Amino acid sequence: MNQKPLFALWGGLFILCAGLGFIPEPSGAARVVLTMLSLAFFAPPALLLHRAVQEGNTDSLKLVRNLSALSLGLTLALLIFNFLSALRSEVLGNILYWILVVVSSPMACSGYWALSMFLWACLLIVSLKALRRKA
Repeated sequence: MNQKPLFALWGGLFILCAGLGFIPEPSGAARVVLTMLSLAFFAPPALLLHRAVQEGNTDSLKLVRNLSALSLGLTLALLIFNFLSALRSEVLGNILYWILVVVSSPMACSGYWALSMFLWACLLIVSLKALRRKA
């Protein structure tokens, strides 16, 4: 089955979440909409994983695994660097935060950082288990 539309939707949601992640301190209905959008971000890769397991598509499994591991790793590194930048200039802290918003766009968009990292970790674990079964 053609999975290009799902990848395109996932990419579009990534760009949308990255842009909306720069909204400073949303509240009320805007916060709810942003949280729902960030949750919707994880629907395409979940469907991709489901289809990849059914069809035995290891390429899609590896792609989701690599993207989720990369996102988790970069997010962790940028969070550490961002905390360490508190002793440095404000400009450096802002630049690191802007990079963090783009790298882990659903995390900054929703405002619930642990939720986004949990969902990335779920994608990683599911893809690793599916790849282990294929080997």
